[in-house]
Amino acid sequence: MNLKKTLSAAVAAAGLVVVATSAQAAITVDVYGDYGNYFEDFKKDITKAAGDYKHNANDWGGHHNKLTLNLATGSGAADMVLVDTGMVGGYINGGGLMDLTSKFAPFEKNMVDFAVKQGQNEKGQQIAVPVDLGPGVAFYRRDYMEDIGYDVDEVMATWESWLAYGRELRDDYGVYLVSNADGIARSIIYGTVEAGNGIYTGPNNEVLIENDRFKFAFNMAKQLREEGLDANTGMWNDDWYNGFKEGTFAMEIQGAWMLGHLQGWIAPDTEGSWGASNLPNGIYGTWGGTFAAIPTQSKDVAAAWNVIEYMISPKAQLAAFDEWAMFPANKTVHANEMFEEEIDFLRGQNARALFSEIANNVIPVQPGAYDNIAETLVVNTALQEVLADGRDVNEALKDAAQQLQKRMR
Repeated sequence: MNLKKTLSAAVAAAGLVVVATSAQAAITVDVYGDYGNYFEDFKKDITKAAGDYKHNANDWGGHHNKLTLNLATGSGAADMVLVDTGMVGGYINGGGLMDLTSKFAPFEKNMVDFAVKQGQNEKGQQIAVPVDLGPGVAFYRRDYMEDIGYDVDEVMATWESWLAYGRELRDDYGVYLVSNADGIARSIIYGTVEAGNGIYTGPNNEVLIENDRFKFAFNMAKQLREEGLDANTGMWNDDWYNGFKEGTFAMEIQGAWMLGHLQGWIAPDTEGSWGASNLPNGIYGTWGGTFAAIPTQSKDVAAAWNVIEYMISPKAQLAAFDEWAMFPANKTVHANEMFEEEIDFLRGQNARALFSEIANNVIPVQPGAYDNIAETLVVNTALQEVLADGRDVNEALKDAAQQLQKRMR
């Protein structure tokens, strides 16, 4: 689309005279994480698709804090913004972002189903468009699995077989099963949502925090901690990085994007020591992902949409997957030969086919307007009280549920 020509024609029709260079202003794009490099490296292609742009890259927290302020005050937002899957529920139901349903309609059939649903508000409008996904994967150390006689499928078959494996590792090898019990609780909470429910609330905004899913997740995490099966390390710190390098723990459950971090900078010297598997007990879950949205403040919606359309195109999806392991939300590219390649870091495993299988089997879950608040109250507060302070699970969940109900009112 030639924006300069289009705008110039509109101005001429209105009988106005302007300086030619003012006809096309650069749009702004707010991003975080590896997307700072993305918008730098793909600048030529994006400019060709959408015109000139300026991108502002921030860290995860700073990016979302800025967006929250911009939408709340009605000013300062970029023409196009990215949103993390953990934050998308609040944004798409909170106002300030455009309804992209009609623009997205021709592309919807090409996108992974559960991610499409995640970008829809409670009215069913497509407010955010999925760009990349985080299929939930168990990355495991082969030297603590096949190399010592275990079969990964048998280990991961049930929670009981998985725990038994962890106890044997602890007793026989002095190795922790996982880095942190917190991640296991999250996997259960996010990956076993009941049909028709959201993560934290039901279809009529009823609070679900005290149901069996949360109790099982909290009790499983508590059991791991009490039995000494988790290393009790946080994420993105030296202890965590060293755990991957030195084999302190045997398994890490994360999004498929973790492969890029492991082989790229966290533990490149451990090539061949890793494998990838489904989650325990047949769970199909997700961990992370990115959405693109257009604030209602955008001064050039057409150009902003062209950026999104470029990002979900097969060419861009494959390029981002190849460069930064951003797993494609566009499922049509999952048939690409790249998904048949063996991965040296995973000892020749064709893991991308596994990632695609997981992504296409995740059950869609409706994001709720209060997901961000509930995440803080339940996972970041109540779960930590259980793990760190030994608080009773039922009491912690009851308190969190009451607090959420108050916030919702």
